[in-house]
Formats: sequence, C-alpha cells, structure tokens
Amino acid sequence: QVRLVESGGGLVQAGGSLRLSCVASGSFFSIGAMGWYRQAPGKQRELIATVLNSGETNYSDSVKGRFTSARDNAKNTVYLQMTSLKPEDTAVYICHVRWYDGDVTYDSWGQGTRVTVSS
Repeated sequence: QVRLVESGGGLVQAGGSLRLSCVASGSFFSIGAMGWYRQAPGKQRELIATVLNSGETNYSDSVKGRFTSARDNAKNTVYLQMTSLKPEDTAVYICHVRWYDGDVTYDSWGQGTRVTVSS
C-alpha cells in the first residue's frame, strides 16, 4: 500500500504563490507517474499536472504557464509550485501516484490540501 500526505495549502491573495508537497510512503515495488488533481466546489475533479519518472511534465491548459510540478525520486516526493494564483484556482488539491507491485498497477490519491485564493 502507498500512503500519500500533502502539505502546503492555505489562504493566499490573488497574484500570490504557494508550493504544495506530497510524500509517498509505504510498501511498493516502484513508483510511476506522479501528479496533481484539483476539485473545486460543485465541479468535477480535474487533472492539472503530471510528472513522469523522467521528469517530463504535462499540464492542463488552465494552469499551464503558471504552475510547475517536479519530483524528487530519492524522496518519493512530488511538488507543485503555483504562481499568479487566481480566485478560480480555489480548490482541494489532491496528489496522485501510480505505483507497481510486481505486474500489478495501482493508483493512489491523497486526502487533499485546501487552497483558497482571495480576490
């Protein structure tokens, strides 16, 4: 099993920045893609950033150019640097990890960390 713990959320004014972290721990053979989803009130969960083992990243159009994600494979940690925050970025941000145990693939999500952007 993999346990994900996010940190770094909070309240910030529009135009500000926040950095989220997510640490994966537990028993697993290897970790694959890591990334971030977010879910705003009344909206569907949205995939906003993915980081592959190679470090290659992909972003949703809604955050491209403002958010940057990176990972530290030695620490099983993924980060999300958020800049130029807007009120519409207000959401619960949820870490995702794809991991492997032998030939079996699993997906795990964290509990989420709340980000509130005031106007």
